[in-house]
Amino acid sequence: MTEQTNHHPSPPPASFRPSDLKRKLRIGEGAIETLLFILGFLTIFVTVSIVIVLGDQALLFFNDPQVSFREFFMTTQWQPAIGQFGIWALVSATLTTSLIAMAVSLPLGLSAAIYLSQYASPRARSVLKPILEILAGIPTVVYGFFALLFVTPLLRDLLGADKLGVYNMLSAGIVMGIMILPLISSMSEDALSAVPNSLREAAYAMGATPFEASIQVILPAALSGIGAAIIVGISRAVGETMIVAVASGATSKFTFNPLEAAETMTAHIARISGGDLSYNTIDYNSLFAIALMLFLVTLVLNLISQWIVSKFREQYE
Repeated sequence: MTEQTNHHPSPPPASFRPSDLKRKLRIGEGAIETLLFILGFLTIFVTVSIVIVLGDQALLFFNDPQVSFREFFMTTQWQPAIGQFGIWALVSATLTTSLIAMAVSLPLGLSAAIYLSQYASPRARSVLKPILEILAGIPTVVYGFFALLFVTPLLRDLLGADKLGVYNMLSAGIVMGIMILPLISSMSEDALSAVPNSLREAAYAMGATPFEASIQVILPAALSGIGAAIIVGISRAVGETMIVAVASGATSKFTFNPLEAAETMTAHIARISGGDLSYNTIDYNSLFAIALMLFLVTLVLNLISQWIVSKFREQYE
């Protein structure tokens, strides 16, 4: 009969200290950790500093007797020269062009990402992806003149010159979508490629076609990365300047009709700041109020995008 013995863990030596269990950092790892902390702190510091500077200068605008919070947020006419300060005339154009851009870039970018990650051969992927990313290196002013001199005449031939003017939000939004497309497709393709192969193999073992596996299994699994791509794309669209400055027009007008010309917040800032503005005038201070509003619009759109992505992700967890 075999004798069973109970093995009890030996007590720690008298010289043992709990700090001995801590991971010993090498000098190089400690330096990297410190550097990453400094970079993270600088990122937060710069963001907070931007908000403080914009807020401080915007207060000078709102403290002017000609301006009121109610007029700024509740009216739709922006003409500082005659004392009209309704920011929604600029916000409406910004939202319209951004929504058109996302309507163009999101389906095309996701389609390209699914093809590159699921269908393309390694050789085709190595050729097509760099070609697609070339679009990201084109200067935005070139995109602006492309919208004005190529896309707008094409749309006027299709829709009619009487319905679409030389300057319009539709062509600006479409070209903005083309500009954002490489960003959406590249980030989404990286997220789709990072999905474990076990999920693909399990889907194929259940009899799913490549398209069904891509849409019903792989795409939901990569939703967090795709959501990040969408958020970055929205921020890029809202903050775009040169395309809308060249192709969308310089008319401050409250409208959501993409066939009309209207000026976005970024285009207005670029146009006014390039003129002869005196320091601490109402026109000069209004630029900081617009910039602060642009920051808030971008923040709100990002929060909404994150909320939508989190809601969809809950369905697959």
